[in-house]
Amino acid sequence: MKAFKYILFLLLIAIIGMSIYIAVQPNSFEVTRTRTIEAPAPVIYNNVIDFKNWPAWSSWVEADPDIKITLPEQTLGVDGSYSWEDKDGIGTMKTIETIPNQSIKQQMQFADFPTSDISWEFKPNSDGTTDAIWTISGKDLPFGFKAFATLMGGVEKQIGPHYERSLKKLDSIVVADMNRYSIIVNGITQHGGGFYIYNTTSCKISDLASKMQDMMPKVATYAMNNGIKMAGAPFTYYHKWDEENNAVMFSSCVPTTEKVISSEPDILTGQLKPFKAIKTTLKGNYNNLKEAWETVSKYIKDNNLEELHDAPALEVYQTDTINTPNPADWITEIFIAVK
Repeated sequence: MKAFKYILFLLLIAIIGMSIYIAVQPNSFEVTRTRTIEAPAPVIYNNVIDFKNWPAWSSWVEADPDIKITLPEQTLGVDGSYSWEDKDGIGTMKTIETIPNQSIKQQMQFADFPTSDISWEFKPNSDGTTDAIWTISGKDLPFGFKAFATLMGGVEKQIGPHYERSLKKLDSIVVADMNRYSIIVNGITQHGGGFYIYNTTSCKISDLASKMQDMMPKVATYAMNNGIKMAGAPFTYYHKWDEENNAVMFSSCVPTTEKVISSEPDILTGQLKPFKAIKTTLKGNYNNLKEAWETVSKYIKDNNLEELHDAPALEVYQTDTINTPNPADWITEIFIAVK
């Protein structure tokens, strides 16, 4: 009996000691993880802001295939939410505040635990990548929450690895989505032609992209500064393409509603006569344009059509890359004149 009382006494001491230890634990917590993702901030933001995307990259869903996800009618933006149920209880998440493409604030309620604050920050880097910063925090923690966290090894140990894994999966999903593309040969069409303003140059094919990035904005800026009405999307007019000598001659063009007399020597005026063409549509990043041109060239050959090499060959850029940050959504139309 004495030994039993002694054991009970030791057990009581242990319980009291543990209770004191739990009671003196911090009344707040914060866990943060950051991942640098090779994508523009708006592309990452657009994924995170819609809860219907979360199950695809959630580490908790990956670890527990039996978890039950419930998506309400609104999952996107402020007041968007979702809920889940697993062996530990029911949880809900709701978006309460956003700054588009920059930050998101959310609240999470799980079981009987106190509400936690969730925040996301998307910080662009000069090299085109974005730091995605994900934070969860809580304060005024009751004894029960601190006891649970202590017994489970601490909040950092419980949440940190899940945040790391989720961000890694988010990274791969976003990058894969940006690489989506499709090429469709629409077939024979009649291009309407029209007036346009342009600047022109010759360069190595390897320098083409950098030259375009410099030239096209100059033509577009001239049009805007002079109140010139655009008659459609900007385009590139290829005059000569010489793979053997790594040479290309091209013009960066903005279509206009009427003939424009330019006041600047490097901004010229041209006119396209209507012409018969094979139209091809690329939806995706510009780095797929080579394949698109090869696809339409094969189509012309396979269908016994004759390309007119002294006639227009155009790339028309139907989307604005600033307002359409995901390259997978960029639309480029190719027109090759045929006999």
